Amino acid sequence: MTRGRWTALVAVVAFLAAIGGVFVGRVLIPARHAQTSELHALLHHDLKLDASQEASIEQLEREFAGKRKSLEAELRADNARLAAAIEAEHGNGPKVAAAVDASHRAMGELQKATLTHVFAMREVLRPEQRAAFDRAVTKSLTTGDR
Repeated sequence: MTRGRWTALVAVVAFLAAIGGVFVGRVLIPARHAQTSELHALLHHDLKLDASQEASIEQLEREFAGKRKSLEAELRADNARLAAAIEAEHGNGPKVAAAVDASHRAMGELQKATLTHVFAMREVLRPEQRAAFDRAVTKSLTTGDR
């Protein structure tokens, strides 16, 4: 393979990797916000929470907001490191692989924290409220409608 073709191939691979990273970020982040707002509407409008439940949910949401903000910042930093690694290596080298792994760890931590938050909110609900909440959570995870 000539040097020109090799350079073109590396540029195409780097471009596709960058597009893939943007696509993953665009797909995951808006979906989480849509799920959150759907559950928020259910909790605050449809389930008829009493004052104690409302206060407990508000406290859980305040606590989670800080954790989520921190994890999202970590994910953005990992994505920036991935972009730098792609630019430095122009291919799927060890820096790119390490940056991808770090990004996946951050995404996993965000997902685990979100689930912990969802389960904590569920515990505040009465049994009949939990059934509706469980259906909404299942729907948000299994349908493409977000």
